Amino acid sequence: MKAKPSSIPPILRNKGYDQPSIFVPESLLREARRQKALPNGRVPAICVLDPDGDIVRHLLDAGRALPNSSWACYHTSLYNFEHDGIQFGLIGFAVGASFAVLVAEELFASGCQLLISVTSSGLILSRAVPPFFVLIERALRDEGTSYHYLPPSDYAQIDRRLLAVLDGAFPVLRAPVRRGSTWTTDAPFRETSVAVEYAGSEGIVAVEMEAAALYAFAQARQKPVVCFAHVTNRMGSVEGDFAKGDAAGSREALEVIAATAKTWLGNG
Repeated sequence: MKAKPSSIPPILRNKGYDQPSIFVPESLLREARRQKALPNGRVPAICVLDPDGDIVRHLLDAGRALPNSSWACYHTSLYNFEHDGIQFGLIGFAVGASFAVLVAEELFASGCQLLISVTSSGLILSRAVPPFFVLIERALRDEGTSYHYLPPSDYAQIDRRLLAVLDGAFPVLRAPVRRGSTWTTDAPFRETSVAVEYAGSEGIVAVEMEAAALYAFAQARQKPVVCFAHVTNRMGSVEGDFAKGDAAGSREALEVIAATAKTWLGNG
């Protein structure tokens, strides 16, 4: 006899939020290190996720980034670089909620103490003019990964203490940094008018693909994560869209990253 179908979708069933995972990042990294004959090592204390890869390309072209020889992830490359006297680790092209959190788990298991994500995003509030940055205070959970870390809710939020630390951290940068909310989606080509109108009604500034999951991970694992949306486009609705600025916006992004790191280190 077949069981009656549940009205609760599978993604919300049988999660056991208070239970530890059987598969942990330390185990994956151990086996990857064995298979690749990599030495033991730690990543820099402050690491950066660069989903578009523009910062990675900029630093490699300038000869400012070097591969981390002990990074054991199967899926990504980690680069070490210095900016404003601070050592960073940098991973590019980890696009989307599940990929970003997979990498975040591995980074913190490898010695990361602060993770900064800078992702490009599409404008929701039409009165604003790209490009600019949003320090994401909360992100609408319209993706799947966050529901494996936290029970259902509309938003995942940055840690309030971490947000307070960053108060006043970005007063004189070339590109403006404002605070606000974003919409995290798993399906960028399903941003329908209904969904966009709802996001606008919530006061959401932009749409991106990682923040809700990263903040849910951060809360569940008690890890410091800061997410920025680099609002660079109007979802292709105008000609000449997706212009990020000088060096594809990398110089401005590095200013935001350095300001975040300095403020965090100064309050450590």
